Amino acid sequence: MSSDNERSEDPAGGAPEQLALIRETVRKANVPRAKPRTWRGAALAEELPVARVLVNKGVLHLDQYFDYAVPEELDADAQPGVRVRVRFGAGGRNVRGGRREGGGLIDGFLVERLAESDYTGALAALAYVVSPEPVLGPELLALSRAVADRYAGSLADVLQLAVPPRNGRAESKPSPDPLPPPPAPSAGSWERYAQGPAFLRALAEGGAPRAVWTALPGPHWPQEIARAMAATLASGRGALVVVPDGRTAGRVDAALTELLGEGRHALLTADSGPEKRYREWLAVRRGSVRAVVGTRAAMFAPVADLGLVAVWDDGDSSHSDDNAPFPHVREVLELRAAHGRCAFLLGGTSCTVEAAQLVESGWALPLRADREQLRIAAPLVRTVGDGELARDGAARAARLPSLAWQTVRDGLRSGPVLVQVPRRGYAPRLACERCREPARCRHCAGPLQAPDQRDLDCAWCGRAETAWHCVACGSSRLRARIVGARRTAEELGRAFPAVPVRTSGRDHILDSVPDAPALVVSTPGAEPVAEGGYAAALLLDGWAMVGRPDLRAGEEALRRWTAAASLVRGQPEGGTVVIVAEPTLRPVQALVRWDPVGHARRELAERAELGFPPVSRMASVTGSPEALTAFLTAAELPPEAEVLGPVPVPGAEPGRPRRPWDAPPGESWERALLRVPPGSGAALAAALKAAQAARMSRGGGAQVRIRVDPPDIG
Repeated sequence: MSSDNERSEDPAGGAPEQLALIRETVRKANVPRAKPRTWRGAALAEELPVARVLVNKGVLHLDQYFDYAVPEELDADAQPGVRVRVRFGAGGRNVRGGRREGGGLIDGFLVERLAESDYTGALAALAYVVSPEPVLGPELLALSRAVADRYAGSLADVLQLAVPPRNGRAESKPSPDPLPPPPAPSAGSWERYAQGPAFLRALAEGGAPRAVWTALPGPHWPQEIARAMAATLASGRGALVVVPDGRTAGRVDAALTELLGEGRHALLTADSGPEKRYREWLAVRRGSVRAVVGTRAAMFAPVADLGLVAVWDDGDSSHSDDNAPFPHVREVLELRAAHGRCAFLLGGTSCTVEAAQLVESGWALPLRADREQLRIAAPLVRTVGDGELARDGAARAARLPSLAWQTVRDGLRSGPVLVQVPRRGYAPRLACERCREPARCRHCAGPLQAPDQRDLDCAWCGRAETAWHCVACGSSRLRARIVGARRTAEELGRAFPAVPVRTSGRDHILDSVPDAPALVVSTPGAEPVAEGGYAAALLLDGWAMVGRPDLRAGEEALRRWTAAASLVRGQPEGGTVVIVAEPTLRPVQALVRWDPVGHARRELAERAELGFPPVSRMASVTGSPEALTAFLTAAELPPEAEVLGPVPVPGAEPGRPRRPWDAPPGESWERALLRVPPGSGAALAAALKAAQAARMSRGGGAQVRIRVDPPDIG
């Protein structure tokens, strides 16, 4: 007997033969298989057998719809607005049985169903429907197309920003039933504004007022936004508010919950996580919720029967998207207000030049408080003037003059004191103590910095420096050219040893601080809210903010100062703000008078004389010198277009993340600015889009970037 026969007598020894028998049985069985995604030979839908699909290809020369055949088995699910998968790029030669086959699978949106196609060739079939949930409605599609045309971009790129990624678990859960409209709220703190109660009444009665709102300093603006949204909901319509960051969204969310209770609004922020955010977005899309508070991406939220769109602090850079085609929240909401004929509210404690232009043109009306209300709400703002210089001769050169020290001492008797520092870290930039020569890295010549009080390293390559000496004079002693938030906190901690010192910056941002004596050192935009308000505030190193080589430097500095000063108690309660900057500067004077609107009007008048945005429309075109020249030569620009430049573009600093407008490492790029007068912006965007599409259809070559209405033009 062979060894194989001996193993076959064991019951377990027949396993290989049994497995082979099972495999052969399954192979011969008539088991239905999944149909190939080409749906070869499958019957088509009897009615509307053609699906018009937007494929997820962001290239401009493919910014169009493509027709596909609808198999009968997908007829029920393949409805307008759903996500689909299609085969793309097969060409017209691979046709079998009257159907185009081949190509790679790609995502898309089904836009509409048609009885027949205007394409005369063979159509490929839909591969499958990803989900029967309609996520792209006609209003969102029209808005996305308008945004793409305005910014010379593709519809697919806009929809990447407008429709969040799918989450199957969130999609499988039903949304709650919608609640009935709430009663119209009382005016509350809107009574402080002359036109405030009338604005709320217009919203509650179904009107569509447009207003630029200069909010009074203090803690009431979240409640005022909540009342505007509640008044809109009372009319049976929806409301949308977009804020710069998650902390601000949390304040408005809390105010809405306190006013209306749970279940009436959705919070759309990146902090929520993909599943929760998509679940909230679906509740809005399904009509379960008609009020939305969110950050930048919420500007596309599909709110049903939209009655109010609002943006808070439109000057914040977070409102400008860093992904193509780089839309700005303010401009998108203006489009929604115009197309949807709904109310528009642009609010902030400061005022941008674009907001001033909306009022100047008559598109929106001003919504402001009188000077008497302002004197009650605003703190006292002081500068280092001639009187201070007479008492303290070194006050102009000192980083913390005696006025600042005295204000801190007085403020700490009754509450926390805020200290705003434009730079984070300990000593962001260093120089030789003897000759003031900037301290440079021996390896890459990058600037040396001290992130903390011990380590010394390069801001570009990150290498540690342990034996630095000045190449000019040989000294080994360093001084700080710019003092950061950590160093400031250390200095204040030594001066006030019995007072706790808290820091808030990019690495660790505090949401709030208690109403107790403390020093809170913060970088701009990271200031925590103090319960009961700050007793005082110091705005240090004003020169670092005003002196930036940028068209918006003064406007941005005033916005940052106003935001910080708005957290301080009003003057009747003893609130004081000291700004350490040249008193004669226009932004400083605007802060002292608390007149951001006047500052914005003067900036607007100057830009009108120079032909700068927002009076004119402008676009930037960036690329290598050869590619930029070829692009500008081929583009059929409007006759009134003016080309400024080109000028060299600085590359990204080594060791730091590359910004969208930076030149790639090792490449020399140039930038040209294209300027047209008002009314020609659409023609400029269309010309740039057509030139870029033609260029990409020919193979592209070197990369050229287009950005309409760039936020930074130098």
